[in-house]
Amino acid sequence: MQKGPMIGPAQFRRWIVPAYQRLMGMPQQAGAVVYVHADGDLHDLADDLLTCPIEVLNLQDQVNGIDWIRDRLKGRVCIDLDLDRQHLTVNGSAQEIDEHIHRAIAELADPSGGLMLSFNMGPEVSEQRGWAVADAMERYCELFGFLFLVPGSWCALRALDAGGLARTGALV
Repeated sequence: MQKGPMIGPAQFRRWIVPAYQRLMGMPQQAGAVVYVHADGDLHDLADDLLTCPIEVLNLQDQVNGIDWIRDRLKGRVCIDLDLDRQHLTVNGSAQEIDEHIHRAIAELADPSGGLMLSFNMGPEVSEQRGWAVADAMERYCELFGFLFLVPGSWCALRALDAGGLARTGALV
């Protein structure tokens, strides 16, 4: 949900958190990295969610806001920032996309928690905007030096590159 959670915080705390703690605890105890993909508005649930053994939290940038993510999550968990694919990368200019990615990295990059950027390019995103995302990720990855990019987005962009144009980046 993009305006609050589907379940209230009290019910989330009572029913979901204990189940998550049990489910996530087993792989975490075995040495696995626990990664949670959470769409929508996490404002009311983030603190409770982070009582679970989550090491990487994927969340939407525009829905939750860079300022809120910085103030509430930076340094507490590795943030996998899901770049907006509803507005900015559909309608924004290459400069707006570049500025957004630069700001996200400048505000959220923190070696104590970690930062990843992910971008899933759908048919509504033009090739030009897709390359703007890839170029900004690559440029600021080099600038900040410790940013990891999720390769799924790169694979989608490489599929556009049927003409043989070689693009490389610091990808994990």
